[in-house]
Amino acid sequence: MSYISNVLYWISTGLLVPVVLMLILFFLRSLLLIGNFFGQYVAMHKTQKEISPILSSVDTANVLELNSKLPAKSSMPMINTAKTIIAHADSEARIELELAKFEDAAESEMSSAKTLGKMAPMLGLMGTLIPMGPALVGLSAGDMASMAYNMQVAFATTVVGLFSAAIGVVILQVKRRWFKRDLANLQFIADVIAERKNMEGIQ
Repeated sequence: MSYISNVLYWISTGLLVPVVLMLILFFLRSLLLIGNFFGQYVAMHKTQKEISPILSSVDTANVLELNSKLPAKSSMPMINTAKTIIAHADSEARIELELAKFEDAAESEMSSAKTLGKMAPMLGLMGTLIPMGPALVGLSAGDMASMAYNMQVAFATTVVGLFSAAIGVVILQVKRRWFKRDLANLQFIADVIAERKNMEGIQ
């Protein structure tokens, strides 16, 4: 039993360096996400301000003219998807495909924030628990310097993990609202197109 305990101790101790390196990478990734998020926020706010009055006036009579009213050049996936849907208004299958592709792109866009929100706390907890073993050994041996160092590592990894996770969770929640709103707008356009086709079929 003592041998097994020693093996587990060596394994857990050996994981400390990879865990710390991963936490540093997650911390840097969270900083990059913050910068990218503010850029997206500005673009999203501007785009929403432009298209809200346009969408509010859309009906079966003018839905196919929506392309000319949307921004000519845009990096926003919602705008580009809306243009593609209107350009292929005669194909229900193509419209469904574009909506599915938008959902996939949204999930892909949120993947980094999801990873931070889920993995950073796990790594932070591992980084907290791993140094506790050497800290307790140092305490039992009266080596206060070793114990203090290991406790410092434990607290630092906890803070970095929680910070990275908090950034991921906040950004994920905001982006999820954005994409949910954009998907609702796209579905509205698709529904108006379908309603127009039904009216034409009746006539």
